[in-house]
Amino acid sequence: MTYDVIILGAGGAGLMAAATAGQRGARVLLMDHAEKAGKKILISGGGRCNFTNMGVEPGCFLSENPHFVKSALSRYTQWDFLALVEAYGIAWHEKTLGQLFCDGSARQIVAMLLDECQKGAVDLRLNTPLGEVRHDGGQFHVAGARAPQLVIATGGPSIPKMGATGVAYDLARQFGLAVVPPRPALVPLTLGEDQMLFRTISGVSCPSVAQAGGASFEEATLFTHRGLSGPAILQVSSYWRPGGSLSLNVLPGAGDKLRAARRAMPRAHLKAALSDHLPSRLAEALAERIGLTKQLANASDKDLDSAAEVLTGLTFRPTGTEGYAKAEVTAGGIDTDTLSSKTLEARAVPGLYVIGEAVDVTGWLGGYNFQWAWASGHAAGVAVAARASAG
Repeated sequence: MTYDVIILGAGGAGLMAAATAGQRGARVLLMDHAEKAGKKILISGGGRCNFTNMGVEPGCFLSENPHFVKSALSRYTQWDFLALVEAYGIAWHEKTLGQLFCDGSARQIVAMLLDECQKGAVDLRLNTPLGEVRHDGGQFHVAGARAPQLVIATGGPSIPKMGATGVAYDLARQFGLAVVPPRPALVPLTLGEDQMLFRTISGVSCPSVAQAGGASFEEATLFTHRGLSGPAILQVSSYWRPGGSLSLNVLPGAGDKLRAARRAMPRAHLKAALSDHLPSRLAEALAERIGLTKQLANASDKDLDSAAEVLTGLTFRPTGTEGYAKAEVTAGGIDTDTLSSKTLEARAVPGLYVIGEAVDVTGWLGGYNFQWAWASGHAAGVAVAARASAG
């Protein structure tokens, strides 16, 4: 069975690459060991798929080379994918911070991509173990098929219950490509026994500004029985490194707010003042931590400033993350220095391409990683079709 290109992985990036190449005339084989295509798409966004973001730009992605994403993102934008969604009549809505979701189901996105593959006469093989991947100098051989081009779109090891593995890194090393050490990203963080005070408020969520590793995000933080979660924490988790600290500002402008409370309710205690702005269980835990027991009328400016310092700079030193099982994506991956930013082709192995999450590119929470899948898949799909037609 001879093809122009074999694509490994029928996730977002692989489906996009296959559809793009197929519709440009390439003979495409798309393979996956799973029984369904687009399994991570199906569970994303609570089953409604946060398929892109209106605010996509290169600065929303982490990589050892922050410029690497620019070429692919500029040639297939969020507006291009949105136009495809609308062409299929898929209703969508914008949630907070530019996040776009299906009104209906993520199944609509998978069905759309499969239809696009069908338009390109893509040969889709599911339930197909990868087995040995060989390269004889001119052809790649996989599961009884061969092609002069191979696209690695097998993602990273995040969410292993969906069948995710690190096979992309094994393949990369087989072909001599460097790998930036992978790690869980967009993942809850765990806390040690010294932070037990906050375990008593498990399930409480509040708006916050979270900071770690030089990055700052203003979204909700969720206190859990194991540590910290919620959008703000997932965002900064990609920047946090083991041994590093994390700070939370749970009451911006706390100094002014506490002074206003002292004027408005002088007989009240700190817990009552905090309860006007924060969930009551969190207000109680913070008041206990601050230890200001006197009535607000008897609290000095210095007392209130000290309390405000705690509220605007809660410092944690996470013990780790909840791992790949709870990570939405994987940071790190196949080194971008080994790839062309225009085509995603390996510089040292002509005909070998790497796209999507397998690459050392990680987007923010909120549709950015899907946009990288679409953009990188499109870039590689165009490139492999051009090579096929030229050859």
